[in-house]
Amino acid sequence: MGDNLVRKIIKNHLVTGEMISGQEIAIKIDQTLTQDATGTMAYLQFEAMEVPKVKTKLSVSYVDHNTLQTGFENADDHLFLQTIASKYGIYFSRPGNGICHQVHLERFGKPGETLLGSDSHTPTGGGIGMLAIGAGGLDVAVAMAGGPFYLNMPKVVKVELRGKLSPWVSAKDIILEVLRRLSVKGGVGKVLEYTGSGVATLSVPERATITNMGAELGATTSIFPSDHVTKAFLQAQNRAGDWIELLPDPDAEYDEELTIDLSELEPMVAAPHSPDAVRKVSEVGPIKVNQVAIGSCTNSSYADLMTVAHILKGKTVHPEVSLVIAPGSRQVYEMLARSDALADLISAGARILESACGPCIGMGQSPASGSVSVRTFNRNFQGRSGTQDAQIYLASPAVAAATALNGVLTDPRTLGEAIEIPMPESFIIDDRMILVPSKNPENVEIRRGPNIKPLPVNKPLPDQLEGEVLLQVGDNITTDHIMPAGAKVLPLRSNIPAISQHVFASVDNTFAARAQEKGGGFIVGGHNYGQGSSREHAALAPMYLGIKGVIAKSFARIHRANLINFGILPLTFADEEDYEKIAQGDKLSIIDLHKQLTTGNSLVVNNDTKGTSFKVLHNLTPRFIDIILAGGLLNYTKNKA
Repeated sequence: MGDNLVRKIIKNHLVTGEMISGQEIAIKIDQTLTQDATGTMAYLQFEAMEVPKVKTKLSVSYVDHNTLQTGFENADDHLFLQTIASKYGIYFSRPGNGICHQVHLERFGKPGETLLGSDSHTPTGGGIGMLAIGAGGLDVAVAMAGGPFYLNMPKVVKVELRGKLSPWVSAKDIILEVLRRLSVKGGVGKVLEYTGSGVATLSVPERATITNMGAELGATTSIFPSDHVTKAFLQAQNRAGDWIELLPDPDAEYDEELTIDLSELEPMVAAPHSPDAVRKVSEVGPIKVNQVAIGSCTNSSYADLMTVAHILKGKTVHPEVSLVIAPGSRQVYEMLARSDALADLISAGARILESACGPCIGMGQSPASGSVSVRTFNRNFQGRSGTQDAQIYLASPAVAAATALNGVLTDPRTLGEAIEIPMPESFIIDDRMILVPSKNPENVEIRRGPNIKPLPVNKPLPDQLEGEVLLQVGDNITTDHIMPAGAKVLPLRSNIPAISQHVFASVDNTFAARAQEKGGGFIVGGHNYGQGSSREHAALAPMYLGIKGVIAKSFARIHRANLINFGILPLTFADEEDYEKIAQGDKLSIIDLHKQLTTGNSLVVNNDTKGTSFKVLHNLTPRFIDIILAGGLLNYTKNKA
């Protein structure tokens, strides 16, 4: 039988392992990307490896998260990122040039190549036929140093798209339908590969919307073929030479299949507080809305914002709605400005933000207390907007624009005849805000502000772990719960002692103080622990506080890898009923740990408070065991060197 796209790309990049679902493999990484919220730590880690220059085909450092400069911290980090990029052979996308995933799609992505990014929405690159995977910053640092990326060979899910979308129905509605069917846990250990006649009806930006938000499924990544649509997009970006045709074999095999008839879809929303709480707009009804935010790496393309401009043209935003719009890249912003579209948006009463992540990661534009905000973003976790009691709905640009006019959640099909936004035959090409590395790196002085603190490194794993259960939480705990984002916390990303004081602040604001007072301990969680962002600070800061292990019913892929990378044991209950037999404050111990780790998959955990014991599974490969024993990936890498 033939190969699917995923197997073709992995086969061309396989370093070690066999392509058998669930088995560990290592693949060569062609490209990397970082952004400023994760990049500062990633480059500190890269420096610690003492490699004189990145060894990838291409590495790009973007500034798009921490652009709200209320103090010196973010600006200092930007100088650090710019100078370190210049010294080590990394391209640098300056603040204002755009969101990393949007710009990478436009200017750097190549069909058939591998991309590893320190951002969970790196799978956006799958819209152009890349195998694009999100990971922690340390994994990206290792890839920049020339190391392979390790993962379990994923199952490949065939998502067959049939037919064509009806007017006013969009790519956002496709991925919302996938989330409705599969849930935020449904993609764990899988790659979604889109096929079928409906694929040819979707532009590259539309495909990228789908692969971007596929991250919310917990999937390793998502991918579309590289076909004539891809070729036209790259030609319009003056990058025709980067195109190759990449299609699955006619008799390709898949592990699972899902079929969606595009003609049957209608406008949808994800209701608070999860991306898989999906309902039809027509079912939710005309609820009152206070804020509309359009943008993010999911829906800020030229076609997205031209659609919004068409809807708003000659009209005025509802007097009780605040409308903010952030173009995804400077290219999109300039193309809007050189047409009448930007004027139409401004005339309608929209507030135009810079080309950055902005409100999506809680960096400004927090909605009013108790209000409803409709956003074209990818996540609506409680409190992520910066307002704990806000109700956040996720929707397409068309739904968002129609809602901004009417003041209530609105089905855009009520607006009349839809407009077709053709893809430009050529985009405005201006790469002056992308700085190339220095030709004389020895002359580059790296700028380090006072907020950049030394990189904390864990100690080798002791043979006995003891500690208190410092916190017990339920299912679907996100990295936003563990390590909040937002304007107050994000500027501390390069200062682990300071940012560690915010760990679990929205869940239990005494957690950090208790962890330090008791010398660390354990966390107990439910299913899908650590879903959401790739932020490794959700593992690094708990490690700094002395967390020794996390015992959960199941883990999200990236967060589990980050825990291992920083020497924290990720353990799952052998019997989930044991979760109910533990209480916060119980003292746990694991003895003879090294032998238990290396002689089987199960460990015995003693509950010294209750005088009982229970079994947990570590599911660690021999390589992961070595990393844990060394105290994390940085120690392991140094030891190997």
